[in-house]
Amino acid sequence: MTGITQTLARYVTDLGYDALPPAVPERAKHLAIDLIGSVVRGGKEADSTPSLLAMLKRLGLDTPGRSTVFGFERGYTPAVAALLNGALGHSLDFDDTHADSSLHPSAPVVPAAFAAAELVGASGKDLLVAIVAGYEVCCRLGNALDPTAHYARGFHPTATAGTFGAAAAAGKLLGLDAPGIASAFGVAASQAAGSLQFLVNGAWNKRYQVGAAAMNGLIAATLAKEGFLGAADAIEGKHGLLVGYTDNARPERAVADLGTVYETMKIGMKPYPACRYTHAAIDGLLALRQENGWSAGDVLAVEIGLHKNGIVLTGAPLAEKRRPKSVVEGQFSMPFTAAIALYKGSFGWDDYALLGNPDVEALAGRIDVRRQERLEGLRHPFGANIAVRTSAGTFERNIPDPSGEPDTFPGKTDIEAKFMTLATPVLGNSASSLFTALEGIESLRDIRQIVV
Repeated sequence: MTGITQTLARYVTDLGYDALPPAVPERAKHLAIDLIGSVVRGGKEADSTPSLLAMLKRLGLDTPGRSTVFGFERGYTPAVAALLNGALGHSLDFDDTHADSSLHPSAPVVPAAFAAAELVGASGKDLLVAIVAGYEVCCRLGNALDPTAHYARGFHPTATAGTFGAAAAAGKLLGLDAPGIASAFGVAASQAAGSLQFLVNGAWNKRYQVGAAAMNGLIAATLAKEGFLGAADAIEGKHGLLVGYTDNARPERAVADLGTVYETMKIGMKPYPACRYTHAAIDGLLALRQENGWSAGDVLAVEIGLHKNGIVLTGAPLAEKRRPKSVVEGQFSMPFTAAIALYKGSFGWDDYALLGNPDVEALAGRIDVRRQERLEGLRHPFGANIAVRTSAGTFERNIPDPSGEPDTFPGKTDIEAKFMTLATPVLGNSASSLFTALEGIESLRDIRQIVV
C-alpha cells in the first residue's frame, strides 16, 4: 500500500471538532485528565524524577518558561515541558492503553499537544481535536506495526509509534497543512526510538523514552512549521517505519476505516499501576478472593495463562519475576502484582512499598505464569486464564478483557476518584480545582487559562 504518510497527514489537517461524534472529544478529555493525574503524582514520587530534574539543571535545560508541567509550581520551555509531562505521566505505569496496538497513547500525545497549545494560545476544543488526531495516528501505526512482531524486534511501541502521534497532535495545533504534517512525520521517523531492554534490570529507560517521544514529536512539528524538509514517505517508504521496525507490517491497518472508526474510542483506562498484561489476572484474582473469603495463607498455588506478549513483558524469566527488586520490575511482574492482589485484596500505587516483603515474596513464589495459546489470535491480547489451588479446592476463571476497556470504561465519578487519589497527596485542595478546570476544558478560549 502506498500513500499512507500523505493519507494520514491529510486526515490530521482536515480533522475538525464539529465533525467528530461528541463521544470522541469527550473520551479524549477524560483520557487526558487520567494522564495528568499520573503526571502530578509521578513528579513527586517516581524514583526516576530526581535524576530527570538534575539532568535538566546540569545541562542548562531548566530555563524558566511558560509551559506547564502539571503539579509543578514553575514553568518550563515547551520542549522540556513535553519531555517531563510525558516521562512523569508514564512513570507510574498507570496511564491508558490501546489494546490492539499494545501501546499507551496519552503519554506521548497529550504532553506534546499541551505544549503546542500553550505555545499558540489554542482553545480547549482545538486541543481536544489535536489529541484525537494524535491518538488516531499512533494507535493506527501501532496496529500496522503488528505489536507481536514489533515486540519481537525489541521495540517499545509507545515510544516509536508515539513519536508520530505526538508530531500529529503538535502539528495540528501549529497549523501545519498536509505537506507540513507529512514533513513532520519525516522528521519523526528519524527520532522514533524505544527499546524493551529496560526489562532486563528494571531500568528507567521506558519512562524517559516515552517523554522523549512527546518532546521529539513537538520538535518534529516545529521544525516543519519553520520550513524544515522532512523525509518523504516516512511510514511506508523503502526505509520507513513499517519496513525498519517490524517483520510483519500490516499497512492496511494504518488507514482502515479512517474517519469512520475512531481508535480513540478503543483506548482503555487502567485500574492498576502496572503493565496492562497483568490486569485481567488481577481482576480475576480479586473477584475470586472476594467471593470465597480467602486470605493469602489459603492459597497453595496459582497458575496464570497469558498471551505470549504478556509472557515477554511480565512472566519471563519466572524466577526473577517472582522477586522484583525495583518499582519497574514490580510493574512488569505478573507474580508480584498477583501476589499483592491476593495478599491485600486490592492493588494501588502505594502497594509498591511491599517490594521485598517476605510474605508477598513467598506468595509470589507459589505463582506460575505460562503462555496460553488460546488467548492468541483474538482481537485483544490482554486476557488471562487463572487457576487457584486452595485447601478447599481449585478455582478457575477466564477473563477475556481487563476492566477499564471500552465496554467497561469508567464513568466520570470513577475517573474523578482515580484523579483525586493521585493528585491530592501532591496538590491538596487544589486537586479538585484542577479537575474541575480540566473537566470544562472544551469551553476555554485559551488553554493558558489553566494554571497549576
